[in-house]
Amino acid sequence: MIEPEATLLPVSAPVSFTLRLGDARSLLAEVDDRSVDLLLTDPPYNLGRYSRGNMSFSWRKEINNDVASWDTDQFDPASWLAEFQRVLKPDGNIFAFTSYNLLGRWHDAYDPVFDTFQFMVWHKLNPVPKIRRAGFLNSCELIVCMWNRGHFWNFGKQSEMHNFIESPICMGNERVKDPHHPTQKPVKVLERIVDLASPVGGLVLDPFMGVGSTGVAAQKLGRRFIGMEIEEPYFDAAGRRLSASCAPTA
Repeated sequence: MIEPEATLLPVSAPVSFTLRLGDARSLLAEVDDRSVDLLLTDPPYNLGRYSRGNMSFSWRKEINNDVASWDTDQFDPASWLAEFQRVLKPDGNIFAFTSYNLLGRWHDAYDPVFDTFQFMVWHKLNPVPKIRRAGFLNSCELIVCMWNRGHFWNFGKQSEMHNFIESPICMGNERVKDPHHPTQKPVKVLERIVDLASPVGGLVLDPFMGVGSTGVAAQKLGRRFIGMEIEEPYFDAAGRRLSASCAPTA
């Protein structure tokens, strides 16, 4: 187990990562002003109140509609604005996964204080099926994006500038089995954002780290990483993944 608030500096790795166990509301105070190049995170969507419960079948794995208990904790984007602004560099970027029910709250709070508020769409090529065919597949997730004039941008050509990413959901060896995180994001999607919105050697911050996928993407692309997580099993899994990603190869 990685000790809470331990700084991990693998000697063999080109960049460092720091993991913090605890509530990000408190831990963010330890991050220096204007130090973060990219704040990339996946906070709760608060979709629990729309759920009709999990669905069990004799012929396939249960469909988890309730997500997790932490999704029922009310997430208010506005309450995080001041600290996000404080730690972000003047040329930094914010990317946050969200859902339709919170999109307006993100816009109401962040659009007035950033020069640009936009969104990206992650199209999931293999979304959870709608067994009863009672509505659209949940095949798209939104990512809100905020920045100010003069922000860092790593586009090479127009064809790279689409606000649309296609990728399967996490599965196979990439999916952490123990503990299971119901909203684990694919590293491929996170790598795309890290690559376009932060410089090599820059600092990526994820205050809702989960099992550490943002950190894995940052490490693979030569960025430094700070991750925060309140759930200890997820925190431990993130530490194992990031340590493995830094391990020297033969």
